[in-house]
Amino acid sequence: MSALTPAERVEAAYDRIESVGRPEIWIHLRPRHEVLAEAAGIDPKLPLAGLVAAVKDNIDVAGLPTTAGAPSYAYRPDADAPAVARLRAVGAVVLGKTNLDQFATGLVGTRSPYGAVRNAWDTARISGGSSSGSAVAVALGIADIALGTDTAGSGRVPAALNGIIGVKPTKGLVPVTGVVPACYTLDCVTVFARDLRLARTAAEIVEGPDPADPLSRTGTQLPPPPARPRVAVPAPEHLQGMADGWYEAFDAATARLASTGVEIVEADVTPLLEAAQLLYGGAFVAERYAAVGEHLDKHRDLIGTDLDPTVASIVLAGQARTAADWAADTARLAALGAAARAVLDGCAALLTPTTTWHPTLDEVAADPVGANARMGRFTNFANLLDYASLAVPAGFVDGLPFGVMLTGPAFSDRALAAVAERFTNPGLDLFVVGAHLTGQPLNAQLVQAGGTLVGPARTADNYRLHALATEPPRPGLVRLAEDGPDAGTGTHGRTGTGIEGEIWRLPASGFGTLTAAAPAPMAIGTVELADGRHISGFLVEPYAVEDAPDITRFGGWRAYLASP
Repeated sequence: MSALTPAERVEAAYDRIESVGRPEIWIHLRPRHEVLAEAAGIDPKLPLAGLVAAVKDNIDVAGLPTTAGAPSYAYRPDADAPAVARLRAVGAVVLGKTNLDQFATGLVGTRSPYGAVRNAWDTARISGGSSSGSAVAVALGIADIALGTDTAGSGRVPAALNGIIGVKPTKGLVPVTGVVPACYTLDCVTVFARDLRLARTAAEIVEGPDPADPLSRTGTQLPPPPARPRVAVPAPEHLQGMADGWYEAFDAATARLASTGVEIVEADVTPLLEAAQLLYGGAFVAERYAAVGEHLDKHRDLIGTDLDPTVASIVLAGQARTAADWAADTARLAALGAAARAVLDGCAALLTPTTTWHPTLDEVAADPVGANARMGRFTNFANLLDYASLAVPAGFVDGLPFGVMLTGPAFSDRALAAVAERFTNPGLDLFVVGAHLTGQPLNAQLVQAGGTLVGPARTADNYRLHALATEPPRPGLVRLAEDGPDAGTGTHGRTGTGIEGEIWRLPASGFGTLTAAAPAPMAIGTVELADGRHISGFLVEPYAVEDAPDITRFGGWRAYLASP
């Protein structure tokens, strides 16, 4: 997938590491010569050959210590975690292990004895966490892909704050074997990339159950969204309190998605937001104590040095939760989940901002718990309620990345990606008047190219339509000359009403494929519509209509076909 050889891509990555000067990204960086030697043995035909990867340091990479951000916790695994092994098996090369909020507890990227990871765009601001180093390594162009984890939003918040893609799959699709648990029943291995398709490719490569993880699973992916999917957005009251300019940025993102043919509906997401509060405010935090609490208990003397005090306070507090608390919160969560399903019934996805603000390092240092709590409003509920989620860039506010997130039920991973593809690649509009119209013989070409019907439209009144002698039959649309007869037709005059047609929206790749295959004498040109817009459309070269009957009087191809 890379134009460079594996060795050339590795060299470029290490050169980039040296040029950006961000040592806090890494906890363990492999020596250049070692990675080059590995790259030299990669089959260039493998799907990810030539791509370099970074791995969050709570995920095992054989031969490198796993610290989870705590030197006192370090161990050296003999085997790669399945997610790492699967990437390597298709040609990816691992550069090293990345920094994180200790024990994956935090959404800020500052809770690490290895140093706070600074944002890729503004070094005075946080990177977001807990998968901080992985996100920044991708955002800075060092790594092509990176693995992180996500329990409360750790694979989505840093994606948003650094302007990249963050894929949080359905729980269990990627096994967590070889991953230091934060909350074992909620943890997900996630993928970062700068490109949506690469991110989804890597995410699908690492999918698949593992016998060593009894919670890993497979499931039938939900069907693709319809041509006009419905997407929910939060009611305005749930968007209050965001950073300056973010409400407007989200409004613009919503409009952008709507412009692709998506139906936007407002939803009361109160059940989701209440479920989110249970992740840290309920008994589920006891899972964090079950995961690493014993280590913290044994090393209380290291709190404040090796062990982050904020993380330690959160994890150790989990010991106080009782089984009765757990039972009550489980019942509460089930009720909220049912209410949430009712709210989102009939929707392909929920669109939200990924987070609510982008604080500075100093702001987080002044209020580490409060600042972090603001980060997870729209992320904390996903794993609790068994949702898939996908974070995508949505522009900039005051020079910093702004991101949005699509969230849907379990196994909606590919459906979410399809909606995200509309958003990240809104596509190009194409005006058609003949065999590509809905119900006509060539309409399937538009559908196969990823096209979505925008709606009917008419040309301005300075166009004429001719019946061409082609197979299948199709018309030729030509524009009248400003003065004199239409070139090559010998006809004069305007139609008065224009020619009927349809507007279809296609992704850029589909548009290119379709137009490249257009047979002569068909051509793609600019068509003026009756409402004054100018868009691309099928036209015909003038020579082709010299002997072709003029059917303009019918007003459109369908009317001509229906005529006696």
